[in-house]
Amino acid sequence: MKLACNTWMYSSFPAWLPAYPIDYVIERLSSIGYDGIELGCASPVAYPPYIDDKERARIRGLLKKHNIAISSVLPCPGGGMGNNVSSPIEAERKQAIQSYKECIKLGADLGAKICLYVAGWQIWGVETKQALDWSRECLAEVARYAANLDVTVAVEPTSMDSNVIETADDALYLMQSVGMDNVGVMFDTIHILYRQEIITDYVERMKEHLVHIHVSDVDRLPPGSKTNFKLMIEALKNVKYDSYLAMEIGLGGRGIDPNAFAQNAYDYVKSIL
Repeated sequence: MKLACNTWMYSSFPAWLPAYPIDYVIERLSSIGYDGIELGCASPVAYPPYIDDKERARIRGLLKKHNIAISSVLPCPGGGMGNNVSSPIEAERKQAIQSYKECIKLGADLGAKICLYVAGWQIWGVETKQALDWSRECLAEVARYAANLDVTVAVEPTSMDSNVIETADDALYLMQSVGMDNVGVMFDTIHILYRQEIITDYVERMKEHLVHIHVSDVDRLPPGSKTNFKLMIEALKNVKYDSYLAMEIGLGGRGIDPNAFAQNAYDYVKSIL
């Protein structure tokens, strides 16, 4: 298993502070010892429309210099643009698909093989089945695009933040419903803790379909702050999981020291690996 760190807490998502350029993020996470960086596609770190071919080449050079990879990418859900693939507004769904494609292309240009898929949220007046159908249609189009770039799309259950795909079974159902080889599933430990479920159950349920993992303690604290993740690591070894453990922690705002969070997360997970 390899360790990566998500860049949300270094970017203006969801709060404006703190915020750092990608050069700083690459250097800091590399110096801590991370194998990879998960790009949360938000400015100033990495918003695809702002990064032309010349800048992408420069970033590849930085990654090579600091011996660190881009593990995965994910678009920015919510906000003014929405980017809700379960929205009743057709134009919003089209915009969300375009956002996914731009993130996938950026990731592929920088070497990433995984793009995370947040299945959207059901708003008032929309039936659950309809929201799920819209999300499935969007996922199929996103995955077809990703397949051409050799990128796998990972469906994430996000119970703490949304209401369409909330459990391991929900994620597996959506994955199976599109029937595409480059669609897998993932989980984020914070959503499992939110539902007061068992993390190792998710490992056992997803097994060979598990292509990515977010590790976070309650309140988006570094893992090990309040929760013991040793049993999760044991379960992952039992199912021969060999992809990234990405720390999705902090998420910005005053009072968050992203470097300290990244260091504490790395030290704890490395110690139990």
